[in-house]
Amino acid sequence: MVSNYKIRAPYFEIGPKCFMWGERMLKLAKAVDKVAAKYDLDVIITPQYADIRLLAENTERIHVYAQHMDSLRPGRGLGSVLPESIKEAGAVGVMLNHAEKPLDMETLEKTIRRADEVGLATIVCADTVEEIRQIALLSPNLIVAEPTDLIGTGVASDMGYVRDTIEAVRKINPDIMVLQGAGISGPDDVAN
Repeated sequence: MVSNYKIRAPYFEIGPKCFMWGERMLKLAKAVDKVAAKYDLDVIITPQYADIRLLAENTERIHVYAQHMDSLRPGRGLGSVLPESIKEAGAVGVMLNHAEKPLDMETLEKTIRRADEVGLATIVCADTVEEIRQIALLSPNLIVAEPTDLIGTGVASDMGYVRDTIEAVRKINPDIMVLQGAGISGPDDVAN
């Protein structure tokens, strides 16, 4: 079941990975926050874990998501990312199954359920149309349709892939929003 969390189209996701953190990340987040307010946009930013609270406490419009989390419960788990900790730090959601941090379907399902339990929205990355169908059955809030082979190439997905991925999700659950990723490198890609 998709939670009550809503993000409005058009929306954007900015994933700085490990290229940006601390004061530099805050400076970007504040700039994005101003643009989001000016144009009434929803923007997801996935900072480093240590920066979640910094961004959440110093911005008003952006949606701060963690880059990943684990499905564990409070207790043992040294080195794991506890869902409750990212929620308490100010995150409203979590990105899962990125190409750099893939999860098998069983783990992904458990992790989406834990996010639901603690009130975190989920944005889940997927490569192929078939994987997108499988993930849609797990009812995340958003799916990033992102061919792994195109990540970092500057080549965007073709419109056939875009249409097929959106249609696949809509047939399963029209409440799940779909974001097209990989290769987005200029204003024309964003407009498309």
